[in-house]
Amino acid sequence: MNIPDELLRREDRLKVIKEAKLQIELRAKERYEKENAEYQEKMDKRKAKESTTGKKPKGRTPKPPTATPLPKDQINLTDSESRIMKTSGGGFEQCYNAQASVEHDSRLIVHKHVTQNANDKQEVTPTLKWFKENPELKPSSFLADAGYFSEHNILQCENTKITPYISFGKDSHNQPLEERFKAEEPLPDNPTSVERMKHRLQTKEGKQIYAERKSTVEPVFGIMKHVMGFRQFMLRGFEKAKGEWSLLCIAYNLKRLHTIRG
Repeated sequence: MNIPDELLRREDRLKVIKEAKLQIELRAKERYEKENAEYQEKMDKRKAKESTTGKKPKGRTPKPPTATPLPKDQINLTDSESRIMKTSGGGFEQCYNAQASVEHDSRLIVHKHVTQNANDKQEVTPTLKWFKENPELKPSSFLADAGYFSEHNILQCENTKITPYISFGKDSHNQPLEERFKAEEPLPDNPTSVERMKHRLQTKEGKQIYAERKSTVEPVFGIMKHVMGFRQFMLRGFEKAKGEWSLLCIAYNLKRLHTIRG
């Protein structure tokens, strides 16, 4: 054993651990600011409802967020900019969250970005912001699965003159005939944005439009994974991951254009 080298190695390790702890504390602070804003919004809504109805709101009272790091908080020493995310297989991996907006008729990717957020709800804002900056590509409707559902996202779509079709829950398979062909329920008086969208999704036209999402965006990710062989990012670091995703989307679009032109 080389004592000086071993001491140096341990000092380097302690330095890395110290930096990692600082990063965890910074992330905890950022998380607290977001969660506290959401908590205050929920509490304000509960108070407003209580003052309007004179009754205590149903459900559990939201718990205030914690400003300090949680026991399960951790950081990856290989790629500190990646985040732990739940995968489709039910497990958890160190990931980046890749997003893509696909045009219905051509199946071309018109917008893409990579994020460190595990929750897709936060990705509607940057997507709509990009379309606002590029009005020539602005869509008339926005189709997304239940992972993007929130009142805030619905309002954002309406404020930008885009009709939202965002699922608010998973439909069970093999529904009874009575459920599948039941009459449409009338739109309630003075509906909220969420109620309007939920009613829209329950109509025959709304169901047909939302059903097209599966044949629009899902095949794009399927081709990337199973045909082009993209199963994971090869580069480390947030900026490099964004560059890699851009190259992949360009490659997909070139492949799609070749198919369209025959």
